[in-house]
Amino acid sequence: MLRKLLPAVFAVLIHLPAVAAEAVPASEDPVLEERVMRLGHLLRCLVCQNQTIADSHAELAVDLKNEIRDMMRAGKSDQEIIDFMVARYGDFVLYKPQVKSTTWVLWFGPGILLVLGLGTLFVKLRRRVTQAPSPELSPEQKRQAYSLLEQADGGDGK
Repeated sequence: MLRKLLPAVFAVLIHLPAVAAEAVPASEDPVLEERVMRLGHLLRCLVCQNQTIADSHAELAVDLKNEIRDMMRAGKSDQEIIDFMVARYGDFVLYKPQVKSTTWVLWFGPGILLVLGLGTLFVKLRRRVTQAPSPELSPEQKRQAYSLLEQADGGDGK
């Protein structure tokens, strides 16, 4: 009985996403919602880390968007909201952090690591070439090599 019922349940579960609808905006004011999304594209989702809070559906991102929305309703400017988020979560919350002494590692670290890695690779390859032992031929092997070369040249001594 269960084996006959399982495919039907599976078929119903597969088609559930097709019933899903577009998410309703959290605010009735489209101007406010646009402003929330615009500001949300400037802030990093602290859970996802590679998405903005505008793009993320993580619970923390939704909470942050709600907090931004509440602050906007309270009359806060975009810069005041950004300053609040940076004070609360640090520069990491900015999706594109400013270049300053505390974020130099973030901005220049990958380039420095790339240059160091390429430099190390260059040095290792140079050492490998200079340390490669050149094969020493015995006098008998040298004579055989010269005779083979003469045969290949046709014996004209060039």
